[in-house]
Amino acid sequence: MIEDLKSEELMKQVGGKFKLTALIQRRIKEIVHGARPLVEREDGMTDLEVVVREIREGKISIDYDASGVTQPKDPKAK
Repeated sequence: MIEDLKSEELMKQVGGKFKLTALIQRRIKEIVHGARPLVEREDGMTDLEVVVREIREGKISIDYDASGVTQPKDPKAK
């Protein structure tokens, strides 16, 4: 689980460490206040593990249009 947080791929998916941290914090807050997880919660999964899995599976991301945050460049695009 901690290795997922250190993953360059996960950081690139959202645009960097700080954006990843902000997304995780916001989503955990939503779950704590009653939002339903978008992935199946396995026995013993923490909220953090649920959120990281949601990000990894593309279930949640930053809404760049609404937030005014610059969207990261696609590393596959030329």
